[in-house]
Formats: sequence, C-alpha cells, structure tokens
Amino acid sequence: MRMRHVWMTAGTLFAGLGGHLQASDWNMPVGVTDVSREVYSLHMTIFWICVIIGVVVFGAMFYSLFRYRHSQGAKAAKFHEHTTVEVIWTALPLLILVGMAVPATATLKKMYDASDADLDVMVTGQQWRWHYSYLGEDVDFTSNLATPREQISGESEKGDNYLLEVDEPLVLPVGKKVRLLLTADDVIHSWWVPELAVKQDAVPGFVNENWVRINEPGIYRGQCAELCGKDHGFMPVVVEAVEQEQFDTWLAERKAAAAQEAQGVDREWSMDELMERGEQVYGSICASCHQADGSGLPPAFPALAGNQALLDEPERHLDTVVNGVSGTAMPAFRTTLNPVEIAAVITYERNAWGNETGEVTQPADIADMLSE
Repeated sequence: MRMRHVWMTAGTLFAGLGGHLQASDWNMPVGVTDVSREVYSLHMTIFWICVIIGVVVFGAMFYSLFRYRHSQGAKAAKFHEHTTVEVIWTALPLLILVGMAVPATATLKKMYDASDADLDVMVTGQQWRWHYSYLGEDVDFTSNLATPREQISGESEKGDNYLLEVDEPLVLPVGKKVRLLLTADDVIHSWWVPELAVKQDAVPGFVNENWVRINEPGIYRGQCAELCGKDHGFMPVVVEAVEQEQFDTWLAERKAAAAQEAQGVDREWSMDELMERGEQVYGSICASCHQADGSGLPPAFPALAGNQALLDEPERHLDTVVNGVSGTAMPAFRTTLNPVEIAAVITYERNAWGNETGEVTQPADIADMLSE
C-alpha cells in the first residue's frame, strides 16, 4: 500500500508538470470517474518515467558518441564482460517494471470489480446501433445515430457532434455504481466512452461485464471501437449522467411510456397512424441500408421501392423483418423492435414510395406471431 501511495503521489506530481498536456486534444482525458482519474494519473506517471529513461539512455548514447569520437583520437576499449554492469542493467529495469506493475495491478483490480452495483444495464450491440435494457425496471430502448443524412452526404454543414449524436442516450444516475453487461446480436462490437474509462467488447454468445460510477452530471460521448461492418463509423455511444432525482423521474416516465406502448398492441391502428410511426422507425433503423427513398444499395441491400417480389409475398416480407435473412446483413428485429414498431414499419414499407398496396399490418398480429 505504501508503494502504491508513493506511485500515485508521483503520478499526481508528474501530471502537474505536464498539466498543459491535459487540455490538449492528443492526450487521454482525465475523465469523470474515480477509475478514469486513476488511469490518467497512472498514464502520466509511466509517461514521465519513460521520458526520464529516454533522456538518460539517449543522453548517455549521444554523449559517448561525441566525447569518444574517432576524430579526437579515441581508442576503442577491448573487454568481454563486466559482471557489475550486467547485474545493474538487469536489476534496474526489473525494479522499474515491478514499480510500474504495483499501481497498474491495483487499478486493474478496481476496474474488474463490478460487484455490489446499484443498477444493472444490459448493453447489446447490433449492426449498427446499441440496445439498452435496465434490468429489473422493465425499461429498454434502442439508441440510433441521430446525425442527419444531409450532413453525412455533404449536403449540409457538419454539426459540432458530427456522428456522435443519438436519438436515445443512455441515462445514468451520478454517484451510483452501474454494472454494464455487454453482449451482441450479430458481430463483435466494442462499447467505448473515453471519459468514463470504459472500453468493453460486446461478443455474440457471451456476456462481458464492466462498471462505472460517474461523479459529474453531463453528456459523455463515445463510439463502437471495433470494426463491425459497413456502418461501423455510424454507431455512436452517448451517456447522459443526471442527478438521482432527475433519473428517478426519467425512469418513471419511461415505464409509463412502455406501459402505454404495450396497451397499443391490443387496439386497432389506422393506416395514417401506422404510416407516421413507420416512417419514424424506418428513418432510424432501416434507412442507413435501404436508403431514405427505399432505393437500397444493391446487391447487398435490395431496393424496397417497387420490389414486386416482396410486395407480392406479405408473409415473406413479415418473416424477413422479424427473423432476418441468414447469411446476409439483414438482422432479425424481433428483439430490437416491439410489435407496434414492427407492424408500423412493415405497413410503411408496403405503402411508401409509390408501393401503395393499401395493406395494413396490426400490432396484435405481430404480437401473436412473436408469442408462437
């Protein structure tokens, strides 16, 4: 513990010496959690150790090259071994590495201790969005990229948070330990928020865990740090940290909205209602692949506008959306979207862009299908 205290104190002093680095864009952030600040302090400690080693080694090398250069009549010494020197250059690096390992191990132990959490959140990576479930609270939602397509295509000026804004941020209370359980539905993703010092892989078929306790309210941005497919760069993470009272209010509102959404499954929706809701779902979920106008990106993403083969087979259309298509980039949306959203987007796709089949899919039909 004494060694760890010495190293952490040294880290604080070294961080002060290099304080100008903190505000720059090319050093790691200090962050807003105890772990992130400890990681930063450890980073700066080892950085300055490396600087000192570099100065000593290269200083000795350049001094030797200059002081004992051949033009000044220097004669090369002839010897084969020197036990004392060999012991020193073996023992000294070993002691330095052990000294680095002590605080690093203590920090790693903290990072991996996800026990006694106040809140559990399941984070599921999907191409190319994140799904969040507040375990035990009956609240879950999908977080999608919210940067307008006009900015991505260069038709309008890029915003301050270009490609780092979402329609639904992950809302967490400050001062509470939150355990993050991470998995994926399709390929390997990686949930990364630098200011929280969290970077954890989300692997299909496995559940990894991490945790965070945020000290300051605010909005913290990150992104998927794994090459997960065509739209890898369009998979941001946004965490909104709020005070406990505000979080409780938000959670109660989400529970009420979820209950209202569940009630909507049992009633009959009009064409206009489904088209309006379906346009919203399509824009956030489907447009990145099939394009806003339904033209698609053949052959990987077929056009939906005027796709007669799909329009002539409504059951196939429904199965494609619900269960996906094996061996292709089309995922299953049975766990991503609720019955209302699935019914709405299918109705929208079958009646938008001139398709005009006049067919309506009701949420109750989707609910019955999912329960089978």
